[in-house]
Amino acid sequence: MKKILISLFIFMGMMSCKDYLDIVPDDIATIDKAFNNKNSAKSYLYTCYNYLPDEGSVNSNPALCGGDEVWLYPKSYGLGSFFGSTWMYDLAHGEQNANNPIGDYWMGDRQGKNLFVGIRDCNIFLEKIEQVPDIDDFEKAQWIAEVKFLKAYYHFYLLRMYGPVPIIKENLDITSDTEEVKVERRPVSEVVNYIVSLLDEALADLPLMIENESTELGRITQPIAAAIKAKVLVLNASPIFNEGGVFDDLVSKDGAKLIDDTNNAEKWVIAKEAVKAAIDKCHEAGHELYYFKEPRVISDSTRLKMNIRGAVTERWNSELIWGSTFRSTDHLQRCSQARLRSADIGNHNAKNLLAPTMRMAEVFYTENGVPIDQDNTWNYAERFKTSTAGTEDRYYLKKGYKTANLHFDREPRFYASMAFDGSIWYGGGRFDDNSTYHLEMKARQFAGMTATERISITGYLSKKMVNYNNVVGDGSDYTIEYYPFPIIRLADLYLLHAEAANESGAPATEVFEFLDKVRERAGLEGVEKSWEDFSNNPEQPKSLVGRRKIIRTERQIEFAFEGKRFWDVRRWLTATDEMNTVIKGWNIFEESTEDFNKVVSIYNMEFRRKDYFWPIQTSEILVNNKLVQNPGW
Repeated sequence: MKKILISLFIFMGMMSCKDYLDIVPDDIATIDKAFNNKNSAKSYLYTCYNYLPDEGSVNSNPALCGGDEVWLYPKSYGLGSFFGSTWMYDLAHGEQNANNPIGDYWMGDRQGKNLFVGIRDCNIFLEKIEQVPDIDDFEKAQWIAEVKFLKAYYHFYLLRMYGPVPIIKENLDITSDTEEVKVERRPVSEVVNYIVSLLDEALADLPLMIENESTELGRITQPIAAAIKAKVLVLNASPIFNEGGVFDDLVSKDGAKLIDDTNNAEKWVIAKEAVKAAIDKCHEAGHELYYFKEPRVISDSTRLKMNIRGAVTERWNSELIWGSTFRSTDHLQRCSQARLRSADIGNHNAKNLLAPTMRMAEVFYTENGVPIDQDNTWNYAERFKTSTAGTEDRYYLKKGYKTANLHFDREPRFYASMAFDGSIWYGGGRFDDNSTYHLEMKARQFAGMTATERISITGYLSKKMVNYNNVVGDGSDYTIEYYPFPIIRLADLYLLHAEAANESGAPATEVFEFLDKVRERAGLEGVEKSWEDFSNNPEQPKSLVGRRKIIRTERQIEFAFEGKRFWDVRRWLTATDEMNTVIKGWNIFEESTEDFNKVVSIYNMEFRRKDYFWPIQTSEILVNNKLVQNPGW
């Protein structure tokens, strides 16, 4: 990869970003000029940040609507005019291809960013920073650490998408010949070791926390670097890179395997140590699980719901380790926003679109903290029949409203995450716990199927992703409170620790140590007590395989609609089982309670073995004869 004028890549992918990411030089002619003083070098530092994927965007983050957590109204009804680009949604429809890949972060096409250009910019920064004359050693060390982190993160992002990738340690000289600039994919173990080494180097010179929060939130800290290191090592220990024989056909041009043909239990021990070190670093920096602390007089039920919603949508809360500072959560919130009254039907900012699937409605626990098909006090067989909400349900369901049994006696995270026919919507301008909005989602009702194309195709909406302070006003008014999309929050590390502890053979007390803290925040008892008291399978928490299923379900529940499941089922190698499925929802075209509350099939989803890894664009394979394509593409 050759050194070129800075103007070529400084203007690639520029977008409106918050605070420091807005500062991009527009008058620098050459690379050397970019490093002739501190201010221009700082601008180049911010340019290195600009390649970070926009994790909060439903149009560019494949994990938000490219899987089976949410579904959208058919594109044939003009979905694009309300939703924006539907390319990531096309992934869920099996439309990925090698000629023009969706979400191409290798070449930077179809809502992707060229992360190799980002890595090249990082390399240029690291090469040139020493020539800046007016920067002190302390600040220079921090900037170098930030860029080393970004370089590691871009390699990690590519690794997670494509599997084994080239390692770009430094840029080649402009005199390099054609063969020298042809990169080749390296074995996963080598890529992981390189990423971890960069992160270790960065950790030493990063700050524990941000001092100037008004201008620098989002810049890299020690907790962020430690958390990403933990996630890299968990990925490396997971079945996709640690289960022999799965991808034996992924080999280099000379026939060498690019994924280790092993089942190495030691990888989980290393991962557990890294996760625990990251948790300790986060605690040292003051991170803790979020609890709703607004001094409003509300019920305990509502406060539990707000613990979950606020952990995602309250700006820079105590649980957030790293958040995306792009403003794309504006659109995410609009797509998730329900119409809360009849007057909202014509308000196109309440898009009423991002629809959780029936699968997600069923994955949440009962109020007793166990799966709905295991709770010996809950009538699983009659979950699709209907009942009328009583006074005891009033903080979750509209009193006197008739809705599906599936919506009764569920855990607080269900009500915090899912909006549905008859459900309570706290906030939106109404903060009296006894005078809240509720949704009416049957056909011709204000939140249901109307003449507009802004429709929840499943009869659910992802309420969790909407800040409770947002207000749908008259006409097209919508007062929205932006929040940084959570790339990593502390609960993520807590549940990764449970997973790594379990897979490394640690005792159950250690496995559930942090997992039970996440459950406690959601108002649930610990795993062992809940299963002993209420499960028809009380022995499940006593085996490694049983605990594995519990931990994986906890991750799906806690991080519903945050894009974690999309990557989790890939690294677990369970996507071919779980995502070859029928997408289901309620019968939204019906007006009566009885007809609406019938489960209908919406789409037959298909996940193939080749979908575990992104395809490399065919044109790139043709240009570079050292590259090999991923299996199946």
